[in-house]
Amino acid sequence: MANFMDVARHKPHGKSLLGGAMIIAGTTVGAGMFSLPVVGAGMWFGYSILMLLGVWFCMLMSGLLLLETNLHFEPGASFDTLTRVTLGQFWRIVNGVSIAFVLYILTYAYISGGSSIVNHSLQGIGISLPQSVAGLIFALLLASVVLISTRAVDRITTVMLGGMIITFFLAIGNLLLEIDTSKLFIPDGQASYAPYLWAALPFGLASFGYHGNVPSLVKYYGKEPATIIKALCIGTFIALIIYLCWLVATMGNISRVQFGDVIAQGGNMGVLVAALSEVISSHWLNNMLTLFANLAVASSFLGVTLGLFDYLADLFGFDDSSQGRLKTAAVTFLPPTVLGLLFPDGFLVAIGFAALAATIWAVIVPALMAYKARRLFPESGGFRVAGGTPLILLVMLFGLVTAACHLLAMADILPVFG
Repeated sequence: MANFMDVARHKPHGKSLLGGAMIIAGTTVGAGMFSLPVVGAGMWFGYSILMLLGVWFCMLMSGLLLLETNLHFEPGASFDTLTRVTLGQFWRIVNGVSIAFVLYILTYAYISGGSSIVNHSLQGIGISLPQSVAGLIFALLLASVVLISTRAVDRITTVMLGGMIITFFLAIGNLLLEIDTSKLFIPDGQASYAPYLWAALPFGLASFGYHGNVPSLVKYYGKEPATIIKALCIGTFIALIIYLCWLVATMGNISRVQFGDVIAQGGNMGVLVAALSEVISSHWLNNMLTLFANLAVASSFLGVTLGLFDYLADLFGFDDSSQGRLKTAAVTFLPPTVLGLLFPDGFLVAIGFAALAATIWAVIVPALMAYKARRLFPESGGFRVAGGTPLILLVMLFGLVTAACHLLAMADILPVFG
């Protein structure tokens, strides 16, 4: 702890290691975590832990490979610039399309998840709405925040993150105290676990998406690889610990057979929270869990849509005037909101598609860029990820296998639990 604080204190201009680590952890952890116990129900606890450890390692390595490439450029160079210079126009277009697709599909996922958890919350006070209507209300309220200004998003997200931390530890802390270890280690249901790992792999990948922040950290810290490496390692490790606690809390309280019922009802956020609410004896702690779920999906929605809003404003050349922001808001929010009205229970499906596209820009492209950068800058004495070409090949293989798993699961070739 002393060494950690020494590093933090001696960062120039007050740019602490802790700040960078929190940026990574805050970006990584979000509403997507609600998919992990649902898609992990088939392989259950042991294999879920193994999968998360493997995914965490590969996603950390892909982030470090991206950092290695980024450090050959001036601080402030965007993902788009890195791809264009190292891989050319084709990969620049592929990467740009995949990023835009991920942002759009995640916006829809969070509208779906938001409609589910808002509906669950309203039912708790005796109000019943069609889920599509709840999704529309959720989208309109939060879209108005993004429309107002980036500062509004910043301030509201800061409050939400604080609330998330408090409500998470209150609710999850209680669930951890109430776990039944037999549910974790002697699960009920069919004695088949490992085959379900493959279909769950894309959801694990989607839970460790932070790569868009790597160029931001290079811009923030400058060319200080040691600090950024520590920020990536600490931030992603914090996310890993939170996910592990979440799996213990959920799988230690809801049996494997009960998860089958959750999946049968669509596996959306509100269904999972409702199942957990049944095992929490305290009404107050029940409210904390529901509040945490609301804050998690709302902050995730704001973070993703702000990035999509800025991306589309730049792409279409819309200015920052009231009329320009209204045009940007229309192309940002209308497509996913309409999709949310038509298909209100698509949370898990959308997260899976987001993972499919993320294999390109968060895994395969960083590996390809690092491979090419080592040939473009052979005399560079800067940071290089250990492991050489074999590590690059491992990361690429991880991305390809994950993408293949999603496609095979969609084609009903891989077994899916529930």
